[in-house]
Amino acid sequence: MAETRDFLLEIGTEEMPSAPLMNAAQQLGGLVSKGLDAAGLAHGEVRVLSTPRRLAALVSDVAVATDEIHEVKRGPKAAIAFDESGAPTKAALGFARKCGADAADLVRRVDADGSEYVFAERSVPSEPAAPILSALSAEVIGGLQWPNYRSQRWGSEHATFVRPIRWICALLGTDVVPVTYADVTSGNTTRGHRVLAPGEHVVASPADYEATLERAFVLSAERRAEAIRVGIAKIEEERGGARVDTPKRIFDEVVNLCEWPTVLVGTFDESFLEVPHEIICESMLSNQRYFPVYDAEGNLTREFVVVSNADPRVSQTVVAGNERVVRARLDDAKFFYDEDLKRPMEEFVERLGSVTFQERLGTMLQKVERMEGLAAAVAKQAGEGEDGVAAAARAAHLAKADLVSQAVVEFTNQQGVMGGYYAAAAGEDEEVCAAIREHYRPRFAGDELPSGTCGRCVAIADKLDTVCGIFAIDEPPTGSSDPYAVRRAAIGIIAMLRTLPGCDLRQLIGLALGAYQAQGLEFDLEGVATAVVRFFQGRLVAIARDEGLRPDTIEAVSAVGVINPVEFMARAHALEDARSQSPELFDDLATAYARAAHLSDPSLGSDVDDALLGDAERSLLAACEQGSVAVGDALATDDYAGALAALAELRAPIDRFFDDVLVMDEDTAVRENRLRLLNRFVEVFVGVADIGALSRKK
Repeated sequence: MAETRDFLLEIGTEEMPSAPLMNAAQQLGGLVSKGLDAAGLAHGEVRVLSTPRRLAALVSDVAVATDEIHEVKRGPKAAIAFDESGAPTKAALGFARKCGADAADLVRRVDADGSEYVFAERSVPSEPAAPILSALSAEVIGGLQWPNYRSQRWGSEHATFVRPIRWICALLGTDVVPVTYADVTSGNTTRGHRVLAPGEHVVASPADYEATLERAFVLSAERRAEAIRVGIAKIEEERGGARVDTPKRIFDEVVNLCEWPTVLVGTFDESFLEVPHEIICESMLSNQRYFPVYDAEGNLTREFVVVSNADPRVSQTVVAGNERVVRARLDDAKFFYDEDLKRPMEEFVERLGSVTFQERLGTMLQKVERMEGLAAAVAKQAGEGEDGVAAAARAAHLAKADLVSQAVVEFTNQQGVMGGYYAAAAGEDEEVCAAIREHYRPRFAGDELPSGTCGRCVAIADKLDTVCGIFAIDEPPTGSSDPYAVRRAAIGIIAMLRTLPGCDLRQLIGLALGAYQAQGLEFDLEGVATAVVRFFQGRLVAIARDEGLRPDTIEAVSAVGVINPVEFMARAHALEDARSQSPELFDDLATAYARAAHLSDPSLGSDVDDALLGDAERSLLAACEQGSVAVGDALATDDYAGALAALAELRAPIDRFFDDVLVMDEDTAVRENRLRLLNRFVEVFVGVADIGALSRKK
């Protein structure tokens, strides 16, 4: 068995920001593994370790040399590879090129089948690992990508990295692998914690690397995360069921801001608890990376958790410094909130006239005016009374007011939330306040919907206005671009409309586009409406697939042109259930429908002459007349299962028709009468589903 050793490549830098550090850590393992494979160096597991000051790859069982290779490939027969004069043919030249050899190097030899072939032979000698690892390490360092971050240069070279590289530790077993990058040369030392263990620390071997780091007060990302969780759990336990809020994005960032974490608790003045907790928490989380503490009842307390990277012996000084910082931050938040409360919301609404919604779609004030009418229309369709309709219009009127407030200008993530507080302070109904607060929901897949009907009406109006506006200016989302988040808006609209069965999406689209025309935007109303409808159909199809409905079922329902989410899903599930209960019946009915639709001629109409009908034809006509009535009655009450049951009754008469009747009779009158009968048969299905789609997927 070939000799193996562990390999270590550590890139030591100035402190790297969290986001690019995590991104680079995800790249590093793949780059190293891919490079080793390409070089022909056998190896074991590749592990990646990271801290704010280092990126490291640990590779187990790396071969100390590549394997010697002797490769023989058989090509075409010699008679084909060379012409009569012995010159290589195109076949020989192509084979040689494929094998990376010259045609003159091809060998002629009789193979086991007795025929003479040409062979390409290649021998690659074994190469030591150290030179390969030297080149690979430099390539890996230079190959790391830093999207959205500008790399830096230092020293006298032009090589770059996200932060200046200060040391490189590269070892194969106990031997240093020579690596040079941007004036930095590798050695066998790493560096410890800046305060607790400054300076260089010798790494005896890759196997000793993590232990050396720990002695130098540096933990891996996994160990740091665990240490922080343990510290937070202790704080929660000491406070009798308290909860420390640790959003994943902020927690991951905090993990990457320290090498030897110490979990501490600070406090702020109780007067700040009078400010909405959302902006207090955002100020602490986003600006300072402090974790808010909630009591057992879920109320925000005046305590916060801070993770220190300093010497634990100076923890009191660290806490005092962070308390001074948070006091200044919260003073700003309280000032913004208090100043906003001094102004009436109507003043904020008027100021929306100076805020652009979209260059061609006007101002936020114009958007609010469109939203008012659309929210009221949604509320009416949802069955709300006069008070509910008025509340939806009022909430839409005030929904965007907080965009010009000082608090939201400073804390943009709290748009809507702050508007809810300001509306409550102004004495608005709680229903209106909640709608303002929640109208941006759902913000992402799986997010909560607005809790009340009023909020959903406003949220639908807001999102539908955006969708229709973007299509009206002919900037719909593409496969690679959706700058206005139109897809997400459409999915949110569908999710909310599934809870409001009385709403007519097609009609709401028309109202939204009409509001744009009323404000002077010029576009092809019918063409844009068709495009928006088609767009929503596409979203419905995707959602139905995600929910496990069969593609042919979805196609059959989509063909009817239904875009109301409740109706679309109800029809699809009814068809799915009917097929599951009577699979053979619907398979045969689908085949018969497809055949009838293929033969039918809509230009002939559907008025059938009874005098020209035989028994099978009369039976089918009677079944069509009964089925048409039954389907109409069922659809009128949204009884889609009943409509499908009525269609199922047509199977026997259509089967008999095709068995007993030659549709394309030589007599023109008879033939056209039978085609009119098939037209009548197809018409029964038109409002339910394209049953023929079920046969096209066989």
